[in-house]
Amino acid sequence: MTAANPLPALPDTGKARILVVGDVMLDRYWFGEVSRISPEAPVPVVHVQRSEERPGGAANVARNAAALGARCALLSVAGNDEPAQALEKLLQTDGVESHLHRDAGLATTIKLRVLGRQQQLLRIDFENLPAREILQEALEHYETLLPEFDVVVLSDYGKGGLEHIAEMIRMARARGKIVLVDPKGDDYSKYKGANLLTPNRSELRQVVGQWHSESDLVARAQKLREALDLEALLVTRSEEGMSLFRAGGAVNEGTRAQEVFDVSGAGDTVIATLAVMLAAGCDLVSAMRLSNHAAGIVVAKLGTATVTFDEMKKGLA
Repeated sequence: MTAANPLPALPDTGKARILVVGDVMLDRYWFGEVSRISPEAPVPVVHVQRSEERPGGAANVARNAAALGARCALLSVAGNDEPAQALEKLLQTDGVESHLHRDAGLATTIKLRVLGRQQQLLRIDFENLPAREILQEALEHYETLLPEFDVVVLSDYGKGGLEHIAEMIRMARARGKIVLVDPKGDDYSKYKGANLLTPNRSELRQVVGQWHSESDLVARAQKLREALDLEALLVTRSEEGMSLFRAGGAVNEGTRAQEVFDVSGAGDTVIATLAVMLAAGCDLVSAMRLSNHAAGIVVAKLGTATVTFDEMKKGLA
């Protein structure tokens, strides 16, 4: 596929109101130099020289929406610990309204990445599941927040924070809200009734099986879309760009990446941009094309990152 030109004009994103709900995490990065192999085992020794912290998971979706100029709130469950405090401070700096329900028995999810010479050498994950009582409390809070927002993004990272996702979809749709879901796992039945799902190529393959041609992919994707009663299915396809499957057929958009440095968090940027553009009045195809443009910008950055409105605008010039 080749990228189509010209891209749609950017809408006024200042009127967009986005509610992000899902699994949050704190992304920690340790940067260092590697100059020798350990005498204890055949592994590199990293001399850590600096560290960074960034919001991850649903928190990265929220900060991406805020970076594009939208009003964005984040509802999630986190531990009553230092990483949650760090996450809240980062979100405040990024202009996100955070509503983190604290669970004393939960360790806030941390993804620790160790990098040497800008190459990731190791990732260490710390995580466990939230309590049912906290999840029910968050669901009740969700219901009170819904009237304030136009688009709901449900960011599922499989960490247990979206146990009530089917109910969340039903509640939002009953109030006329647009619901976008970034799915996880091989059972998509819980996402039935959402407006749109955004699986990547490998995630879709888990659900519909391996396709053998473009026409086979279209048939499998449309069958899934119809079974789940979706308005559309947007599949991100890495170097092949994106494909949007709707009742009227498929729309393909080629990749716009100039240089791919790091794809981590690119899916967060895609769904956040899609949500903001739809909330700002774009049609679905235009929103998809602009989200593809944003993805091309963010993959040239290291780690979970954001794309600003000005960066989007500059890329359209």
